[in-house]
Amino acid sequence: MNKDGSGVINEILPRKNHISRKVPRIKGAGTRGERLEQIIASNVDNLIIVSSCRSPKFNNRLIDRLIVCAESSHINPIIVLNKTDLDPHLHYEEFVKLYSSIGYKIIATSTVTKRGIDELKNSLSRKVNLIWGQSGVGKSSLLNEIFPSLNLKIGMISDSTSKGKHTTVTSLLLKFGNDTSVIDTPGIREIDPYGIREEDLGHYFKEFVPFINECKFNTCTHDHEPGCAVIKAVEEKLISAERYQSYLNLRATIEDDMNF
Repeated sequence: MNKDGSGVINEILPRKNHISRKVPRIKGAGTRGERLEQIIASNVDNLIIVSSCRSPKFNNRLIDRLIVCAESSHINPIIVLNKTDLDPHLHYEEFVKLYSSIGYKIIATSTVTKRGIDELKNSLSRKVNLIWGQSGVGKSSLLNEIFPSLNLKIGMISDSTSKGKHTTVTSLLLKFGNDTSVIDTPGIREIDPYGIREEDLGHYFKEFVPFINECKFNTCTHDHEPGCAVIKAVEEKLISAERYQSYLNLRATIEDDMNF
């Protein structure tokens, strides 16, 4: 870096991965044309998917889309289910069991009771971590709890919509020591993974993988075809109906883009 604070790029190194989404559609701007790619971050080890039990409402469909983003980019997803103190009847445990049974790490947290804070901190250690989730789920609160020196701005939940308000307005790369990095991102309300081919989608739902090769047709879309082993596994409750519905919803989005 020069004395005036300016610098020169000498070399651009290859990236090992990157995570992105389709550029969100702008209301009133029309729908025709190719959706562009918005790159969120590169060279990421963990995608920390943060959701909340309540306030705002838990959204497993969004979690499943973010998992597909991670799986398709060869990034390790870790699910954080925050604000467990707002769910005294422990309804969230159903989803803890679901994602754990698939093989994903899921950490139940609360900045009020301090539950899961140490486990989350250990998961971030010595990694490059991208924090992603809806507005208002407590991303900044969790980071403040783990790294008190940050003092990130905390937002409130809208009384009229029960949705979070944006407080983080741009992505921030935060470094802690020599080996831990956290990328804090603005909250999102929707996500369409970029570059997902229809024929590959099933492989990003990793509980489908043991059944895919048993389908009658090698071009099976796991939607309506006779002899589909994935549909049979759903009927036999070997695959969660909730996750299968997430697959169908995302597949419909891909088809919609293909029909422009």
